[in-house]
Amino acid sequence: MVVIIVITTIYLIYTGYTYYNTALEERFYHPHHNWFKPSGIYGQGLGIVGTLMILFGVTIYIARKRYNFLSKYIRLKYLLEFHIFLCTLGPILILFHTAFKFGGIVSIAFWSMVAVVLSGVVGRFIYIQIPRTIEGRELTLNEVKNLKTDLASALDEQFQIDDKTKQIIVGLTNSEKTSSKDVRKLKKELRIKNFPKDDRVYILKLVKDDISLSGKIARLQTMQKLFKYWHVAHLPFALIMLIIVIIHIAITLAFGYKWIF
Repeated sequence: MVVIIVITTIYLIYTGYTYYNTALEERFYHPHHNWFKPSGIYGQGLGIVGTLMILFGVTIYIARKRYNFLSKYIRLKYLLEFHIFLCTLGPILILFHTAFKFGGIVSIAFWSMVAVVLSGVVGRFIYIQIPRTIEGRELTLNEVKNLKTDLASALDEQFQIDDKTKQIIVGLTNSEKTSSKDVRKLKKELRIKNFPKDDRVYILKLVKDDISLSGKIARLQTMQKLFKYWHVAHLPFALIMLIIVIIHIAITLAFGYKWIF
């Protein structure tokens, strides 16, 4: 999805570069002014498509999250990625719809949209820090703690690990701060003990996953609080943007700009 966003952005820049790079007072004389201007077929089309993408992305995500719409067919975490995709690409299309000309009430909508996108990026970072089930349900602190196992003993049963290696693993998984140097130490020890390459890779993966889980347990309550506060910032900007977009569309229709219909 990131590739699609990047390719689309590059295409939009390449297509209209000469027009967007022209001074505002001189754009009227550009040979493709009627095409790229916000009320032109191309410019207005970008605005319509971008707005529909945002509305669809927000609506389907809210319907799934709050009302379990299509819950049997769509996992929440995948829908979140789709929501982020639509609500990132949509604003980019709207940006080119404005032809980089901001003023009046439209500028409020635009900067609200920027705030929504930026807060969405922050929200996604917080979201992925919170352990969830495969369906996307947030795990409680006790559920996360239950995921922890005695990794050293489990690996010892499977690979018959010696005491020194076991101590290194215990130190890694129980330490509050684990550096890459510590992981390299374990990797070196496994190589010295002549563990097969596939076993070394498997053990290191389990250890890294366990370290990651320990970090998430330590940060869980903080991230849950941040996620609640994040909604306080994200939702108002989204509502402001939506209200102004509706006003903008109403005014546009009142002036007779009906695109190709």
